[in-house]
Amino acid sequence: MKLRVQSQRMTTETKQQTRNLVQAAAAVCEEKKGIDTRILELDPIDSGLSDFFLVTSASNDRQAIAIADEIEDRLKKHFGVFPNSVEGRRHGQWILLDYVDFVVHVFLADRRAFYDIERLRKSARPLSPAEFDAELKAELAARTTAARQKASAKPKPAPKPTKPAKKPAGKRAPAPKAKKTARKSAPAKKAGAKKAAIKKAPAKKTAARKTTAKKAAVKKPARKKS
Repeated sequence: MKLRVQSQRMTTETKQQTRNLVQAAAAVCEEKKGIDTRILELDPIDSGLSDFFLVTSASNDRQAIAIADEIEDRLKKHFGVFPNSVEGRRHGQWILLDYVDFVVHVFLADRRAFYDIERLRKSARPLSPAEFDAELKAELAARTTAARQKASAKPKPAPKPTKPAKKPAGKRAPAPKAKKTARKSAPAKKAGAKKAAIKKAPAKKTAARKTTAKKAAVKKPARKKS
């Protein structure tokens, strides 16, 4: 499926480039005073490899050579395209520039009438340069609107959920529960220590009383015999 889409895009781009080249070559014919310039859109079944014939006439061989040279030079400078082959430039009666996808024919008026290419290509659709330009502009406008509609029809991606900001490490406050337990445990320890001290105190006192009593008994003097 992807290969098919890519091939369709390449075919569309190639056709568009061919039309632009034909348009530039036809503009040269008009500028150089070519006579009765015609663009023949060839039938795909009858055309073979080429899509268009550009046919124009010149009043003399110098004009024919000048038209052919200017077409070749302009397409080379503006598009970087060179003709696959050039024929008839030396005599200037019928100069043929073969660009594979389209072919330029520059005739002398009598040679054009003799060979009559337009009659031989009856299935071709003849267009003047002005008609060709109008069709090219209309096709470009249609593609632009279709591209805009396609772009606007695409659903916008849903916004990503924002994550809460992380608190910087090292600044965490101590948990409130830990404080309470620490405070409660300290008084409990003190209370236990006080109780233990109270219980131990009487034991020490009773022991001291017993020892003093014993000492007193020993120290009592013996009774005198009468």
